[in-house]
Amino acid sequence: MKTLLNIIWLVFGGFVLALGYFMAGIVCCLLIVTIPWGIASFRIASYTLWPFGRMVVDKPGGGGVFPLIGNVIWLLVAGIWIAIGHVVTAFAMAITIIGIPLAIANLKLIPVSLMPLGKQIVPSNRPFVSTYH
Repeated sequence: MKTLLNIIWLVFGGFVLALGYFMAGIVCCLLIVTIPWGIASFRIASYTLWPFGRMVVDKPGGGGVFPLIGNVIWLLVAGIWIAIGHVVTAFAMAITIIGIPLAIANLKLIPVSLMPLGKQIVPSNRPFVSTYH
């Protein structure tokens, strides 16, 4: 079931979202100072390609002052707008019955798009999991 949902997700929006996160990662890495956000963008891009059966968790020892400051900067500069985009896209996907699982996957991306630093993507044994375990 996870594979089928991931293929449908990939065709109906996942590839475009992943491409956007990947391009943002390239831009962030080119600007040197923003490399941590670039790495986080690449991580989110991989999650966006294949979200079902995976979840976002806090990195062990990933908390601290620098990820907190970085997440606040990210939230103010880009996170809010990306999250709004995910909500709008999820609403559009939820209009159809087939799109409801895709809308749920889109909503799962909101927390990691708001605060990407200090997080990691891990496999799960269920296709629908809460964002944080």
